[in-house]
Amino acid sequence: MKKLFSALLIGTGLTGAAMAEPHAGYDRLTVKADHRPSVLAASLWYPAGTPTYRGLVGDNAVFQGASAYVGAAVAEGRFPLFVLSHGSGGNMDAISWLSSALALRGAMVLAVNHPGSTSGDSSPRRSVLLDERAADLTAALDTLLDEPAFSGSVDRSRIASLGFSLGGATALNLAGLRFDRNAYADYCRRMGDAGADCVFLAKGGVDLDALPQGFGADTRDARIGRAIAIDPGMTYAATPDSIAGMEMPVLLINLGETRLFKAADVGLEGSNLAGKLPSAVLKTIAPAHHFTFLAACKPEGAAMLAEEKDDPVCDDPEGTDRAAVHQAIVDEIAAFAGL
Repeated sequence: MKKLFSALLIGTGLTGAAMAEPHAGYDRLTVKADHRPSVLAASLWYPAGTPTYRGLVGDNAVFQGASAYVGAAVAEGRFPLFVLSHGSGGNMDAISWLSSALALRGAMVLAVNHPGSTSGDSSPRRSVLLDERAADLTAALDTLLDEPAFSGSVDRSRIASLGFSLGGATALNLAGLRFDRNAYADYCRRMGDAGADCVFLAKGGVDLDALPQGFGADTRDARIGRAIAIDPGMTYAATPDSIAGMEMPVLLINLGETRLFKAADVGLEGSNLAGKLPSAVLKTIAPAHHFTFLAACKPEGAAMLAEEKDDPVCDDPEGTDRAAVHQAIVDEIAAFAGL
């Protein structure tokens, strides 16, 4: 019987050594959203109570994944919640390094895959539907707070929006920031080929003078009490009245060389959103650039991307330690949120 029990533990990843290692809990949610023709895939990371078997989330040929106790019970207590939005071309599991690290700090992290701007279906035409992205997370939050297994573990007084790149715009959108369609078109005309975001939209034939109404929609979710945006997009087009009305605490993080991705610069040489918001804090982490945010690459990752003529997202500026940058991001978020 002892041998059988030991074999079961090994098969599920729950050996004594494994149970001693810190791993967050991970589970999936199915979100019904009225603005989408089909359900949304959502994920939840959280402090694990009773460990289950270990899974590797977000692992692929290029990027390293994060270990989790899949389907574990939530630890006792109530925890702050981050509502997380991925960037254009990303997905919720690809940034598991961040979600798992925050869960190990004592938070819950709710994320979705945004249709039309995820890995494999990232469309310029659909990426400008900003209201739909924000609505995805509002619907996911509704679902989570109605889910008996998790709703009692959420500290509803400590819900924050969090996002990277286009997801940073979504996080700010949920916190009350709105964007002006004409101002964004003007920004792209000024930037020309230097605006990576504008170039991406142009490749999809997006007419900047006919952006959808949803681009400038008010998508504020009153349950959001603070916001964190890492290298956020669209901020050059933020409306002055919505900036003035965002009195909640906001953390803005720029990753080093913003001159390589001007759309993300919220400092004085960029949109200066950090200086305009009533209660914003700007942190810069360097050396790094925009793609340093992405998960740690496997040794063969850079060569695989080069062979496929894909973006060199595994290449960092000289002197960059991607793991150290990730740790600094987590530390800044944890300090801001009081974890």
